[in-house]
Amino acid sequence: MIIRSKAPLRLGLAGGGTDVSPYSDLYGGLILNATINLFAYCTIEETEDGRIAICSHDSGVSESHPLSSCLEIDGRASLVKGTYNRVMKDFGLKPVPFRIITWNDAPAGSGLGTSSTMVVAILKAFVEWKNLPLGDYEIARLAYEIERLDLGLSGGRQDQYAASFGGFNFMEFLPEDRVVVNPLKVKRWVLDELEASMILYFTGASRSSAAIIDEQKRNASQGKTAALEAMHRIRESASEMKLAVLKGDVKLFAAILRQAWDDKQQMASSISNPMIQEAMDIAMAAGAKAGKVSGAGGGGFIMFVVDPTDRHAVIEALGALGGRIVPFQFTDGGAHGWKIYPTDKAEAMKVTAP
Repeated sequence: MIIRSKAPLRLGLAGGGTDVSPYSDLYGGLILNATINLFAYCTIEETEDGRIAICSHDSGVSESHPLSSCLEIDGRASLVKGTYNRVMKDFGLKPVPFRIITWNDAPAGSGLGTSSTMVVAILKAFVEWKNLPLGDYEIARLAYEIERLDLGLSGGRQDQYAASFGGFNFMEFLPEDRVVVNPLKVKRWVLDELEASMILYFTGASRSSAAIIDEQKRNASQGKTAALEAMHRIRESASEMKLAVLKGDVKLFAAILRQAWDDKQQMASSISNPMIQEAMDIAMAAGAKAGKVSGAGGGGFIMFVVDPTDRHAVIEALGALGGRIVPFQFTDGGAHGWKIYPTDKAEAMKVTAP
């Protein structure tokens, strides 16, 4: 039997960073994000060779291990191993031989939540395979614990919930690890207008978000005035952006995004850099209304808002740089999995005579 799963990546539209502790624990975070048609994928195949085989295309890891209920976390395919270890521990499963293969539509460090989304995709495959009693909230929470607590990777909470639920979501991150996901019902014409008005530009440079997030956490815990005030404004921008999206007010959407980018740069010193600033300057000169780096910053993808009639000019201007435009559409569904059952090859190929 073969088990497959996929989970959507997300664009952080507003409130990014307020889902990171200690800010969310002290003040409560608000996030607006939306999933797009780029995905993290996982395939699990039952085998009979008595081993556990791991192939992570994104990290270039291909290795095999003796059958065990706990794999060593050694810096290679850590997301796969960490998820496997936690599932085996929490649900008391007996180890059986299998092969797991993972891959992503976007590179790591792109600012679209690739790592967290991959953990959700892997978890969803195990849920499908072993019939684990986990719903959307439980998958997201477990994915967060695996990545942030078990593996010790810095980051926030929004990516896991976006991948698990899918669609446009207004999220509340409250003290004591409470999370409330409010799905938004966005009209079709609004989605069409947003897609026509947005450009997703990959700078060509992936980055590690850990250093940026760690600086942001220090600023929040030490109460640094400028950074803290910027984070408060970013939190409130999520509520404002929610209303702009529901009303289909793209002009307001652009204004909020523009202000949020200004505020975001005050949260940590390495959020912007000359490469990002050059892309911003070129896009604005060509007619873009606003731009913001998706994710922690420092590289990855930049979202631009344009008048649809200026779209071609902005794309052409950005073409002079070393990055690339990535077409996208918004998606509704969150992570899902399915099974492929074996069929008899001879029977499948047999042609019945008339």
